[in-house]
Amino acid sequence: GHCTWFNKDVDRMYLASEPIKKIAQNRGGVPDEKIVMSGLPIRYDFAAQADAMGDRTTEEGKAHQKKIREELNIDPSKRMILVMGGGEGVGSLSSIVNELYAKLRTQGVDATICVVCGRNEQLKNDLETRCWDTVVSQSLNSYASLKSRVVTKLLTPHASRSRRIQAALDRAAAKAAKGKDVAEVPGNVDVIPLGFVQNMAAYMVAADVLVSKAGPGTIAEAAAVGLPIMVTSHLPGQEAGNVDIVLDGGFGDYCEDPETIALELACWLQDSQLLDVMSNKARIVGHPHAAEEIAKDIGDTTHEVMEKNMK
Repeated sequence: GHCTWFNKDVDRMYLASEPIKKIAQNRGGVPDEKIVMSGLPIRYDFAAQADAMGDRTTEEGKAHQKKIREELNIDPSKRMILVMGGGEGVGSLSSIVNELYAKLRTQGVDATICVVCGRNEQLKNDLETRCWDTVVSQSLNSYASLKSRVVTKLLTPHASRSRRIQAALDRAAAKAAKGKDVAEVPGNVDVIPLGFVQNMAAYMVAADVLVSKAGPGTIAEAAAVGLPIMVTSHLPGQEAGNVDIVLDGGFGDYCEDPETIALELACWLQDSQLLDVMSNKARIVGHPHAAEEIAKDIGDTTHEVMEKNMK
């Protein structure tokens, strides 16, 4: 955050995170009494879904998720991964989807991969006609090479990765080292390409994991509904701090390599307790009602000023 983002003479400053609060105070000189930790304002749809679902790790939360999946024509018996890269569907989405399909199928994980292509019609059409058997054969040249890559990549520690996530990856690597990471029965995996999505809140509720760039709005939306996140990229400077929100919050990880992304997500999806822990940590960070709370506070403050001026 740059010091020019902040003005100490405002009546209220609404902030989304503690790191930004420190910057506002240290660089902008904004006094503490003017700062309101509101969270990032997001669309009302997310507040409505968050209220309806509650804690997604409870039976009530799971029942709501199942209901939403059925409304979206998504198999409620499978894991669901939501992959997105912005409104234009840019980034390494195609490679990430390929690796996800291959790794989930090989490890016997039944899953649906919903890919938000945005306005990228070429990507959407390509995914609809892609030969997925070819994708698997190209991704997994041999079992021996797969095993070596699994062990090497999953054992690589990340300085900011939560201990709970790292412990799960260590177990997965140990399993791979013993040759137990390729399932006898392949996973039932299907890919659903989507265009420009208007009901993103519903899709985030339906998902078990989100794969996305480090957009602040996307992270705030996911946290609001307790959705773990794999962050795959960020813009230099302005989005770097968003990655820290996910890592420090313990509800996701950061990785740019498509194969490593797929290996780690396959591990997450086979560890229900890990997903529950990450979901609960996301909800701690989330502020689904930030927009209405900010609007109400502005209204209350304005009313107080008007009353003082009338005296």
